[in-house]
Amino acid sequence: MYKTIIFAILFQWISISVFAQATQDSIAEISLVFMGDIMGHDAQLQSAYNSLTDTYDYKEVFAKVSPLIRQADFAIANLEVTLAGKPYSGYPQFSSPPQLAEACRESGIDVLLNANNHACDRRKDGIIHTIMTLDSLHIKHIGSYLDSADRASRNLLVLSKNGIRVGLLNYTYGTNGIPVTPPTIVNRIDTAQMAKDLRASRHDSLDKRIVILHWGKEYHPLPDSSQKALAGFLFSHGADIIIGSHPHVIQPMKYIPATDSSREHLIVYSLGNFVSNQRTQPRDGGAMFTLQLRKKDGKCFISQKGYSLTWVHKYKQNGKYHFEILPAAAHENNPDLEPAARQKLKAFLKNSRNLLHTYNAGISGNDVQTGKTRKTALNISGAKKNDR
Repeated sequence: MYKTIIFAILFQWISISVFAQATQDSIAEISLVFMGDIMGHDAQLQSAYNSLTDTYDYKEVFAKVSPLIRQADFAIANLEVTLAGKPYSGYPQFSSPPQLAEACRESGIDVLLNANNHACDRRKDGIIHTIMTLDSLHIKHIGSYLDSADRASRNLLVLSKNGIRVGLLNYTYGTNGIPVTPPTIVNRIDTAQMAKDLRASRHDSLDKRIVILHWGKEYHPLPDSSQKALAGFLFSHGADIIIGSHPHVIQPMKYIPATDSSREHLIVYSLGNFVSNQRTQPRDGGAMFTLQLRKKDGKCFISQKGYSLTWVHKYKQNGKYHFEILPAAAHENNPDLEPAARQKLKAFLKNSRNLLHTYNAGISGNDVQTGKTRKTALNISGAKKNDR
């Protein structure tokens, strides 16, 4: 009898321990980082070109931000050029060498977005060549497609880790008046089609739906009424998170907590430029937006969110210009920067901090007073991705 009681107590204790461990193990996380526009102006082409070897190399562009990119499980950026082959060219009709995409991949970027106003710069062949190049480099991409069958198979990009499934959709307001030649497709901002895509995504057992939009007015620091209206429409049709690009400047960010009658929502109106040759304030920088999702007891929610400001340093060395993306706050008082560059970086930080401190809601990032980086967003001490 005594042994039976002991066994029953032991069994109960083991059951409780297993249940507690299972409950603890049921908490899962996934992290994402979003970047703005990756452009390819003529000065960037010249900077990357090596005349001795007749090759291009963009590695230095991303070297100083690569550790930040690699902290996330998945990194997503807007590729605002075509990879259409030679002759390579900058504005107004971009075609960059494949080495630009290779450098993106090597820096830790997992997904490149193709739905933007420069997607048709080299017409149908440019769309096809861009897709085929990204496929050959094993880089995930969405927004443009070879035909309707290609769109049907990969319009919704699902990123999955630790039992959390996140769906991405990508659309642009237009293609600079250049028509998209069938059968190729570039996703356009069309409320009927986007509502249909969001409905279809309900069959994919997604925890969060992220819509990434190329929208808004260029160089405007605040979203316009059409952006706000479209955001409301998408949230009402199942989008959870909206990330924007195109204005080439940073626009505000807003987090809307869940209520008894609605899910939580988050919107970043514009991340600005990740890299470009646009040098005037405030086009000379942007923001990396980091997001951590947590799933507990079957419910997925945003556990951390925040941004880091970045600035494009263009400098001349040995008679040649170079470009590098800098984590802005970390280099605010860098004595190795030439005085003129440091002054421009400080001006970008001041303007960006003022804008985001004034208009953001529920989202913080770099310290708006001192420039010292806070442990926001991912709060990760080491890289999360495998070396690649």
